[in-house]
Amino acid sequence: MNKGILILAALTLAACNKTGENEYEVERPGLVVDTVRTPEFGTKIDTLSVPVIGTQKDTIIVDKPVIGTRKTEVQTPTVRRP
Repeated sequence: MNKGILILAALTLAACNKTGENEYEVERPGLVVDTVRTPEFGTKIDTLSVPVIGTQKDTIIVDKPVIGTRKTEVQTPTVRRP
């Protein structure tokens, strides 16, 4: 069964030709040629506000807890479809 899957995958790859950036021509049985466009992948930077927990001097003896926020940049994946 594994050999059959490998042969089918090899035939599928042999029937594809790259024609441009993110563009392939695929030959189907019956001499039909289709053009397939693949999506483009990338990343973008987003800014999030994350909580920060610390302490602050309230009196000489006691430190009171303080909760605030700070901005953090993270990268998120993007997909652009043709």
